[in-house]
Amino acid sequence: MLNGAYDGTFATRDDVKAFEKTPEEHWLKPGTIYDAFCETVEKHGSKTALTALKPGDPLADGVSITFEQFLGKVNQAGNAFLAAGLEKGETVCHLLPLTMQAYFTLVGAEAVGTVNAINPLLEPEHILGIAEAANATILVVPGAALSEEIWQKAVYVKERLPGLKAVFVLGGGAECNGTDILNFDDALAAQPAEALQNRPRQELDHIVGYYHTGGTTGVPKLAPHTNRMQLIQMPSTGYIMGISEKDTFVAGLPLFHISGSIVTGLAPLLAGASLLIPSPLGFRDPLVIGNYWRLVEKYKVTVLGAVPTMLSALLNIPIGETDISSLRAGITGGSAAPVEVLKAISDMTGVPMLEGYGMTEVTSFTTMQPRHGDMRFGSVGVAGPYVDIKAVMVDENGQITRDADVNEIGVIVMKGTCVMDGYVQSEHNKSAFAGEGWINSGDLGRIDEDGYIWLTGRAKDLIIRSGHNIDPALIEDALHEHPAVELAAAVGKPDSYAGEMPVAYVQLKPDASATEDELKDFARERIAERAANPADIHLIDEMPLTGVGKIFKPSLRADALEKVFRLELSTLGEGTSIQVNAENDPTHGMMAAVYPDGGENEALAEAIREKLGPYTAHHEIRWK
Repeated sequence: MLNGAYDGTFATRDDVKAFEKTPEEHWLKPGTIYDAFCETVEKHGSKTALTALKPGDPLADGVSITFEQFLGKVNQAGNAFLAAGLEKGETVCHLLPLTMQAYFTLVGAEAVGTVNAINPLLEPEHILGIAEAANATILVVPGAALSEEIWQKAVYVKERLPGLKAVFVLGGGAECNGTDILNFDDALAAQPAEALQNRPRQELDHIVGYYHTGGTTGVPKLAPHTNRMQLIQMPSTGYIMGISEKDTFVAGLPLFHISGSIVTGLAPLLAGASLLIPSPLGFRDPLVIGNYWRLVEKYKVTVLGAVPTMLSALLNIPIGETDISSLRAGITGGSAAPVEVLKAISDMTGVPMLEGYGMTEVTSFTTMQPRHGDMRFGSVGVAGPYVDIKAVMVDENGQITRDADVNEIGVIVMKGTCVMDGYVQSEHNKSAFAGEGWINSGDLGRIDEDGYIWLTGRAKDLIIRSGHNIDPALIEDALHEHPAVELAAAVGKPDSYAGEMPVAYVQLKPDASATEDELKDFARERIAERAANPADIHLIDEMPLTGVGKIFKPSLRADALEKVFRLELSTLGEGTSIQVNAENDPTHGMMAAVYPDGGENEALAEAIREKLGPYTAHHEIRWK
């Protein structure tokens, strides 16, 4: 049913096929996300929609609004944007922290135009480039009193974006001039809440959102979301996660990422679930992590939704006597989660930790561990409704040559209503699709006989740090500016907390000299994205190359894995000699073969498993 519970049985792909007997057209009937939200309000108007906690004191009582009040604020936001001159084809960009006003902006902008949340941690020139690509004419930002740094970035954008019609300032004071720079809350209060005034007509294929993919050189790629894409993902995501009006989610993920805006945002809201906003910083606030279990108890949180790095942090927060019995499941995604972490958090909480998989370009999750089925830690589950997923072999142009066999590693591709037609910047589209409608995820994986998908690596060179995509070119381009650098290549090294950390390998020019620390400092001054700063730089005599002279990155990734694992195992005590060799495995992709000296020793094996378990890279102990 629409705007209700999606809690039907989800144990196997057969259950998914049964759900798909309801045709897509049923879920697309509202026509727009705004109209679907209005239907939710009709059903759940008096129920709590949002609760925002006091910054700096997450255990203090929060401020709550009902779905009916939420709709009123959405209408006021939409009317304010229209009154400021928003027209068809134009976008409302915002750099807001996690606040109620950010959600008013999300739904209100989608109702009357297009929304584009931008990562405020990006450098000003990248924020400007995204705003230009999105055709932004309205900007919504925090004022100087809330964040002087972000406000100065907004000033930078305003001075360089001639088409900008208005800037709405959250917590605005002296910045506001009463003409084109307005206090956001005051502007909303001046507008009618009962309905949208002169609402522009929208169709199913109207673009309601632009989402930037993190970590690219130049302007990040913009993936468009249409009403159609988001509407079909409401029941699909709702079903695989089992969302209902009985749920309460902690909304701690940023809205510039689909995990925050869709997975723990629109999908729960349109099902009538409640959101708890723990802090403007979300899960980046250490007070939220430190008090997480008490928040679960106080607000009867039902879903532990977190990226893998947060799960690792929560393992260090004792539950004690706190009552977390309201939890029904845990959901994670965004980057690969270590199997041992998933097992440990499942044991700690007593609820299954379900891992899913999706992309910005496909709107939301497209796979999930079946919540009523066989838990296979290490897989990302099976495909959800209304999307086709397969592993394929591709040629040198990235085009499909054949489907992979069962359990054969190939490139993961997806096709369906939830898949975008193409990036805003069309030059990126040739490499984005592997065939007619099939988007190339860039991930390598295999699909077993039961439809479970096991990711084994990446066909693309992206480094994923705590769910944040980093293009190696950001690091490589910076290092190549150094006069002593001949060749530079960046890869991800395994990290027990972040999944991966960027590292760089550098070959110097003949007779040139530079230290690793010098190159680190040089790169940091030139890399626009903080997360991309390399954790290590390794000087090497000769860069590994392919037969046609390209840098052979698998060799560097193998070296990075060996270095990390050897360092971890070096702490096991004197007299312990352990060799680590990275190798490719037909089932697991790149893995570590661990060779301890001496005969079999279960105590040593357990120590090795404890050291390497938190990493996503698979390892296998082989006794000499």
